[in-house]
Amino acid sequence: MSIRLRFTLLYNIILAVTLAIFGFSIYAVQMETTYNALQKDLKHSSDRMEGLVARAFANSGQDPFSPPNPPPTPEGNSGSQVFRELPEREVLRVLDPAGALLLSPLGRTAESLPLSAQGLKTVQAGNDWWQTSDFQGQAMLIYNRPIFKNGTFTYILQVARPLTERNRSLEFLGTTFLVASLLTILVAFGIGWIFSGMMLQPIQRLTQTAQAIGEERDFTRRVAYTGPQDEVGQLATTFNSMLARLQEAYQKLAHSLEMQRNFVADVSHELRTPLTTLRGNLGLLQREPPIPADERADITSDMVYESDRLIRLVNELLVLARADAGRNLSKESVAILPILEETCRQAHQLNPVRRISLEAADIAFIGDRDALKQVILIALDNALKHSSGEIMVSAAPRGGQAEIRVQDSGEGIPPDRLERVFDRFYRGEESATIPGFGLGLPIAKALVEGMGGRIQIESEPGKGSLLTIQIPLAATNSYTSEPPVF
Repeated sequence: MSIRLRFTLLYNIILAVTLAIFGFSIYAVQMETTYNALQKDLKHSSDRMEGLVARAFANSGQDPFSPPNPPPTPEGNSGSQVFRELPEREVLRVLDPAGALLLSPLGRTAESLPLSAQGLKTVQAGNDWWQTSDFQGQAMLIYNRPIFKNGTFTYILQVARPLTERNRSLEFLGTTFLVASLLTILVAFGIGWIFSGMMLQPIQRLTQTAQAIGEERDFTRRVAYTGPQDEVGQLATTFNSMLARLQEAYQKLAHSLEMQRNFVADVSHELRTPLTTLRGNLGLLQREPPIPADERADITSDMVYESDRLIRLVNELLVLARADAGRNLSKESVAILPILEETCRQAHQLNPVRRISLEAADIAFIGDRDALKQVILIALDNALKHSSGEIMVSAAPRGGQAEIRVQDSGEGIPPDRLERVFDRFYRGEESATIPGFGLGLPIAKALVEGMGGRIQIESEPGKGSLLTIQIPLAATNSYTSEPPVF
């Protein structure tokens, strides 16, 4: 069962229950009101008939209020004057205290109004009695009233009125309300079906969009919603936000898969060259007759060089894998200045001719000491390889971050290559004279991001490059420094 049908049925069930309660209430009120009106009319008639009946007996020359009991009736008259005064549709009977008929339009031969044994006892006890009974094929409301004269119970006055019109009115009311309620429910069902469809149309679009995305894998699609920001509007907005996040995640996943494929291809290429060289040299060493001793020594040296190159490549790949996984990176407060002094001194030993200046505040960061040292060594190694002038290293607090800058004065990096410097195995300068595998900056990026920081590079051709590292700053720092020169 669809939610649209459930909403419509629920709305109509509530409407039907409301109409039923309202209808039963109206019917009960109408039934009680008409019944009370009939009782009031019968009491009024009874009061008037009491005097008329007394005069009828008096005109006949008989006193119905004096013994013997039961009193005599006006013979030959039958109280015709009394019944002419009787309101239309009402029936009058006069009974003696024992319940026998005394006065009627047809005298004592007429049929008396019904009076139950319990009712007779109640009236004889001096109380009024209401009774609903069938009389001559009609439902009648009968009012039985005791009449006293000088404290003596003289006779019983019965006044009755048919309930036919009242019952027909109530039946018509009930039928009319039932038919009207059914028509109202049918109309309400149609209107509710239309309105629920309009209200649920954004949800249908959500469903269609989700199906289309599942079939086409197009996360750029969005749900078009222009209505109010109610529950449905919030659902559409949330769904679009979810699609945006899915699109971003899908793009990242696709990019990661593409990088993984490129990484495997690049690793295969980098490994194939030294392995091919090793395999060829082994073949030369196995030749018969053996090659000369001086050639064998050169081949052995080549094999040692290629083996060392393989070891360096595997070590860098291992460091990169650990950095990607975020493993073994501690989160502790570490002073930056000693790390910079140590790395600058080590870099100066690699190329004693080059000048490396350091200007750093005595600050601390939150992260891993060895990871930061490796990042700084990678930055200085790149600066030494790709520039020929002075290298300037600085560190200072900036906006809650510890900012480390490595500035060289080399040839710089063209804009079309700058955006790829952090790609794995990418080498901006394709000269075979510069050693390396293109993994330094990717390793530095993974390590910095693993510590919750950020790394970026800016470069202008002909003026050099600036590598900026930002990592979380420790709470307690003292900002004093003495710029050493290496």
